[in-house]
Amino acid sequence: MYSNRIQHSIRFMEEQLHEPLTLEQIAAEAGFSPFHFHRLFRRETGLSIAEYLRSRRLCLASRMLLYSEEPIIGISLQCHFESQEAFTRAFKKMYGMPPGRYRKMFSLHTQAHAAQGGEMNMIEESMIKGWMLSGSHPHQYEIGLDRHNVHQGNASGYVKAITPEGPNVFATMMQQFKADRYLKRRMRFSGFVRTEGVTEFCGLWMRVDNQAEDVLRFDNMNNRRIVGDTHWNHYAIVLDVPDNAATISLGVLLMGPGQVWVDSFRFDEVDESVPTTNLEVVYELRDEPSNLTFEE
Repeated sequence: MYSNRIQHSIRFMEEQLHEPLTLEQIAAEAGFSPFHFHRLFRRETGLSIAEYLRSRRLCLASRMLLYSEEPIIGISLQCHFESQEAFTRAFKKMYGMPPGRYRKMFSLHTQAHAAQGGEMNMIEESMIKGWMLSGSHPHQYEIGLDRHNVHQGNASGYVKAITPEGPNVFATMMQQFKADRYLKRRMRFSGFVRTEGVTEFCGLWMRVDNQAEDVLRFDNMNNRRIVGDTHWNHYAIVLDVPDNAATISLGVLLMGPGQVWVDSFRFDEVDESVPTTNLEVVYELRDEPSNLTFEE
C-alpha cells in the first residue's frame, strides 16, 4: 500500500517539476501527514523530498542547458533556485562543473549535429560496465546508455526490443555477485524506471540461489507489472538472503516489444518492518499417480 502511494506522489512531482511544490502539498496528494509522508518517502527511496526535487530539477536544468538558449539565470528560476549563485553551487556539486562550462563543453556536440541537419544522438549502444545482456532471446534486444532520457546525473541504462518474435520472448540487463556479505540480511533492490511501448511485461527482478543453483528467494514483479508508456517512477524488490545463499542476481527485464530505461539503482539493507516481496511458487501435488499407461 505504501509503495503505491509513494509512486503516486512521484508521478505528481514529475508532472509539476516546474511548479513551486511544498511538502504539505505532496503529502496531501499521497494522503499522509507531512511528517509521516516524509519518513515513508525517505524509507522507500533513500531520499528526502527536498533531495528528490533538487536532483530532478538539476537534471531538468542540465537538459535545458543543452537543448535551449535560455539564460542560466532563467533556468535557475524555472528550476526554483532562490538565486543563480545557489543554482551554480548545487549544479557544480552534482555535475562537477558550473552550468556555464557544462553548456559550453557539451553543447558543442549538439551544435555539430544541428549543422548536419540532424538531432543529437545521445544513445550509446554498447555493453555497460558491470552489466550484461541475457534472457531467452538476447539477440533480439539491445542494451546501452542514454544521455537524453535521464533521471539523475548524466546517463541512464536501457533495454530495447529490436525484433522480438514469438510468445514469452524476453531479455534482461543483469548482474550477478556473491551473497557472502549479505547473508542473514534483508536486502532491497530499488531504482527508477521509465517505459515506452511495453505491451507485455517489464519489471525489476532479483533472485537468491544456493551453491547448487536452487532458487531460495525470487521476485520479478510479475504480480505488479509495468506496462505501456510510463514516466520515471520508483520500484523496489525486498528479499531475505538465507544463510545458505551463494549468489545474488538482479536486473531489469523486458518481455515482448518496447523499451525500458533505468537509473539510480540502490542495493541496501532494510529492517524487518519492511515486508519482503518474495513470490512463492506453489505446486499442487496429486494424491496418487496418473496416466501411467499414457493412454489418456
